[in-house]
Amino acid sequence: MYPELIKIGPVAIRSYGVMLALSFILGILYVYRESRKGNRDFGDLLTLAYIMIIGGVVGARLFYVLFHLEEFSGHWLDTINPFHSDHIGIAGLNLYGGVVLAVIASFVYLRMKKQPVLATFDLFAPTVGLGLIFTRIGCFLNGCCFGTPGDLPWCVHFPTGSIPDSVFPGMAIHPAQLYSSLYGLLLFVFLHWRLHRKHVDGEIVAWLFMIEAVFRYAIEYVRYYENAMHFHFLDMYPTWNQIISISLFALGLAIYIIQRKRSTGKMQTVNET
Repeated sequence: MYPELIKIGPVAIRSYGVMLALSFILGILYVYRESRKGNRDFGDLLTLAYIMIIGGVVGARLFYVLFHLEEFSGHWLDTINPFHSDHIGIAGLNLYGGVVLAVIASFVYLRMKKQPVLATFDLFAPTVGLGLIFTRIGCFLNGCCFGTPGDLPWCVHFPTGSIPDSVFPGMAIHPAQLYSSLYGLLLFVFLHWRLHRKHVDGEIVAWLFMIEAVFRYAIEYVRYYENAMHFHFLDMYPTWNQIISISLFALGLAIYIIQRKRSTGKMQTVNET
């Protein structure tokens, strides 16, 4: 665990910030490389990348605040501080909130620019996996987004005084951050491979939604959340993130089926003419 990579006097360069910046840079370079192959205007795509980043941060903070209003009673200015953490130091951001706002803002921008929405989302889809590789390593180094206790050989002990150790003193816990990082690598490889194979518009982002939904549903069982919000459903208590995962999977499946049917219909029309 190395929350600070370098410290020069009072200035500290934090590992999570470095990994987050690295993921943004590599994501933009990836889009630039792919846009050159497809003869796309990189200027519009770069603007879209900034919109996704800003929308992601704002959305992640907004959703966290909406589900944790009790934390801000008496000090409401903290609601607009994306670096605010809860009382044990866990970052006050919600990943799905960031995804929702980033997608909405991107959709509006692409419609204004009269750019193909699904084809553009396909181009950006692999960067989600690329980002997860590095940001989750940053989480591991920072000691946030940690897992629950386990007895598997690769479970880890965090240093005394760290956030994970304060929650589970002296216990081995699942390295949930590294699970997510490895998943990000596999996701990136798969989506990049599919992007360069024959596919219909929207198919890559549909795969992203479905795979992400399955993984996020599963990781909830070994990731720690303080006061995790559950939803009562048929005598089961899935978390809100798992409920959102189910919705995300349904959305991805719908996009996949609809786009496949449209592609088949177009091929039939061409053959008939």
